[in-house]
Amino acid sequence: MKEAFIKAERASRFKIFPNFVILLRFELCHLTVTLKGGPHIMSKKFKLDTVDKRILSDLQEHGRMTNVELAKNAGISAPPCLRRVRALEDADIIKGYHADIDGEALGYTVTIFAFVGLTSQAETDLQEFEVLVNSWDMVRECHMLMGETDFLLKIVARDWDDFQRFLTSNLTPAPNVSHVKTALAIRSRKNMPGVPINLAP
Repeated sequence: MKEAFIKAERASRFKIFPNFVILLRFELCHLTVTLKGGPHIMSKKFKLDTVDKRILSDLQEHGRMTNVELAKNAGISAPPCLRRVRALEDADIIKGYHADIDGEALGYTVTIFAFVGLTSQAETDLQEFEVLVNSWDMVRECHMLMGETDFLLKIVARDWDDFQRFLTSNLTPAPNVSHVKTALAIRSRKNMPGVPINLAP
């Protein structure tokens, strides 16, 4: 009975629309998102045409692309291209621009995924944990999940000992944390930012 209640409570944090789901609490912890959802989500207040999609696709792949290059690829002149980019920023579709940093060059050689379970799933307790996670620089991503695990964290560390110190000093003794399971990433072969953008008309 308790498990059914928890699942129902978690499900209440989702709003389901045709063909997609919006996770309401996602943006609080996710540190790397650059695009807010997809064209369907924004369609009611911002109509995306093929030119907008081309601009978004190019900026998502090459954040430092010049306005002249963007305009050329989109088949429009530079001034209206710049206006479109500003409009996409103002509409919060473009969330920001970020450099893709080589973590190993800065000494971060270990990536760990932590599956965190909480004692209480009350909304106030979930929010308190999210605020705490945001204060930990080693945690680069945080996702609330449905199912047995409450949160999935992506953590970077300089080495295994560095992670163990974080685990025993910060994560495990954190308020409301009941259990933590970890998985060490052996290698990464794909790490694409943002979302797929369909350029078809």
